[in-house]
Amino acid sequence: MQDKQKQLEYERLVLVYSDDLFRYAMWLCRDKSMAEDLVQESCMRAWKSLDKLRETASSKAWLMTILRNEHARQYARYRPNMSDLYLDMLGLRDTDNDTSTEAFALKQALNELANEYKEPLLLQVIGGLSCEEIASVCNITKSATMTRLFRAKQKLRDILRPEEGPLVQDEM
Repeated sequence: MQDKQKQLEYERLVLVYSDDLFRYAMWLCRDKSMAEDLVQESCMRAWKSLDKLRETASSKAWLMTILRNEHARQYARYRPNMSDLYLDMLGLRDTDNDTSTEAFALKQALNELANEYKEPLLLQVIGGLSCEEIASVCNITKSATMTRLFRAKQKLRDILRPEEGPLVQDEM
């Protein structure tokens, strides 16, 4: 890929997907500063390996995978100080802006979901990824992705509307 063409493709990717990458990074690490660093590191890795992107149609899933992998690398290096752990345990650190009752209830319901259900759901809702793209990012099959999305939505419905009775009987 020529340098000018590579730069234009990279700028397009960053322009189009930076907001989605940031939202996904915020969900992963729950810290604005860390999320910004994570997106920046992911963008640098994307620049370095832009030649490896085979299809531009899958660029969003490719970027989300880079971000997820970069988060895993940062998490392996991250050593929180005790005050960070204390704030997290007390629930005092909140970087979200929506303070409505509905947002609080949804956040609490999402926290009750197991990560195997939560991550595909957030990749679909926040990231706008298709089932194939989510399967690629999470390294699972498309059918497993569809099952997890279905169960996540049912479990959220059970949590948010308990008066309607449970739709799913298995454990979270």
